[in-house]
This record gives sequence, C-alpha cells and structure tokens, in this order.
Amino acid sequence: MESMTMEFVRKLPIPQEVKAQYPLTEDLEAIKKANDQEIADIFTGKSDKFLLIIGPCSADNEEAVLDYMHRLRGVYEKVKDKIFIIPRVYTNKPRTVGKGYKGMLHQPDPEKPEDMLEGLLAIRHMHIRVIKETGFTCAEEMLYPQNHRYLSDVLSYVALGARSVEDQEHRLVASGVGIPAGMKNPTGGDLNVMMNSITAAQAPQRFIYRGWEVQTPGNPYAHAILRGYVDKFGNSMPNYHYETLKEVYNLYKKEGLENPAVIVDCNHANSGKKYQEQIRIAKDVMHSRHVSRRIHKLVKGLMIESYIEDGNQKVEEGKYGCSITDPCLGWEKTEKFIYELYDIIKEDEAKKK
Repeated sequence: MESMTMEFVRKLPIPQEVKAQYPLTEDLEAIKKANDQEIADIFTGKSDKFLLIIGPCSADNEEAVLDYMHRLRGVYEKVKDKIFIIPRVYTNKPRTVGKGYKGMLHQPDPEKPEDMLEGLLAIRHMHIRVIKETGFTCAEEMLYPQNHRYLSDVLSYVALGARSVEDQEHRLVASGVGIPAGMKNPTGGDLNVMMNSITAAQAPQRFIYRGWEVQTPGNPYAHAILRGYVDKFGNSMPNYHYETLKEVYNLYKKEGLENPAVIVDCNHANSGKKYQEQIRIAKDVMHSRHVSRRIHKLVKGLMIESYIEDGNQKVEEGKYGCSITDPCLGWEKTEKFIYELYDIIKEDEAKKK
C-alpha cells in the first residue's frame, strides 16, 4: 500500500532537454574551458593570482544580475593581472526553517507562486547570458545535487553550504563535478567535519545519481571554505583569523590531501551578516597572508556578498538591485574594495621581491 503523501505535480524535462533549449555554443565552451584552466592553475599553485568569488547573496532578478555583471566586468579588466573573479550567480537559496523565498529555481518571479519548470529555464537562460555578454563563468551553491546537471556545462565553481557539507550525497556528487568544489565548515564550526568532506570529495566514488550507477575520478580541487560558525547560544563566531588558518593548514598536512586551499567567506557568521564588515575581514585575511608564507599559499581567495545597492529588503519593496535575502555590499563600496584589494596584492608582491 502506497503511504507517501507527495503529490506528483508534473514530470520535468531532463537536463539534456533544458540544455538543448539554451545550448552552450562552441564559442562559449571555449570561454569556459579557458576560465576553468585558469582557476585550476590557481588551486594547483601554477598561478599566483588571487580568487575573488563575488556577487549577490541570491540572483533574484535577471536584469539586475546582468547589470551587476557588466559593472563587475569593467572593474575586472583593470585588475585581472592579479585577481581572477568568479561571480556568484546563486539561484538556490537555502532557508534555515524551510519557509520563504528559495531562489530563482523555485520562483523566477519572487512575487508569484513557485514554478519549477519556469525556474529551470530561467536559471539556465541567465547563466548563458552572463557568459555570452561578459565572458564570466560563474559560481553556484550545490544545494540540490540532483539539479547540478542542469547547469553542469556552464559553471566554473560550486560551493557546498554549511548545512549540506555533512550530507553523503553532496560529498559524493562533489567528487565528480569536474570543477572546484568549496566545502564550507558546518554551522557548528567543526573543522574536522569540513576536512572529512574534502577527503570524501577528493576520493573516487561509486553511487547512484539520477537513476544511474556512476563512477567518479575524485575531485582534486575540493577545498575548504571558512564561513564562521554559531555557538550553542546562537551567537555568530568568526573563524577567519590567523590561528584558524594555521590550524587548517595543519589539518591539510595531517590528512595528506591534494592542493591545500582555503577560501574565506567574509559574510555569514564571520561577519554576523553585518555586510560592511566584509571589507575589514578581507583586509585582516590579507594581512595573515602577508605575515605567513604558508598561509599565503593556503588562502587562495575570498568570497564576498555584493550587489548594486547596500543592504537588503523585503520582496515587496521592489528596490532595483537590492538583495531580498542576506544583506550585501553595494556597488560603490564593492568597486572601491576591489581596487583596494588589488593594491594590497601588488604591495605585498613588491615587498617580497
């Protein structure tokens, strides 16, 4: 007797069908291949460029996102000899209590009911536009591993969130995505859990994926993202300081993992979601890189939440380019910050010569 209470609303198109509707053309494939190689060289240490994973907390509006990406491209042209930018185009938004706006995949229009079919088409259309118009290939959070296949040919980076990183399916799929996968520390802050996730993702795996038995080679670019944590009283606690970075270095050495790397998420629990603190935190991390050669090699980049307008808003407020999820750094502050980061990197290199 069937006991499931799910209502099967409609069968959705498989990834190949959605990809055929919005294909990645040969010229766009070439852009992604070049970007992927440059990112891989950063993680392996062949390139000393610094990664900046930056963009809206949630990509809620295609036109505003493209506006932001064009602005970002203009800045990138001036700093690309030292900084490699991977824009955040996050179309899935995790909700701690499962309620509210869940991202463009669920609601292409945040003020209308959920529509997964329209959402699948909308997110792929937006990612294709970003590549075609700006040459960026982007980062997503792999919130639902089964859905990654819809965007697997357009992304250059995925992150596993603090609530996903302990999940076995996420770890196994991360071992076969073929691009760098950032494993965030869990909300409780246990660094060993994060390292276990990296170990699993770097190893070859065999499992069931989308109805297939699959085999992966392991992902040598799986790495750590430090995003802060929450203590037992619900207080945000940072983990971007020198001492934690040194401990992560030691854990990498102990585990013998490939391509030791850390990305520091400057928002979330590291900032207590005080978005303007991201600038100060970034500079603190850059100082740690300056005073320690080991940390300089370990910390490959930063993650920043940034949009056109400062802060955030409720969906119904409708301010163009303002986050409807977590608060973000506005464009003026973002532009100034990127140039400051560029100067810090140049100055650091000059002192080491």
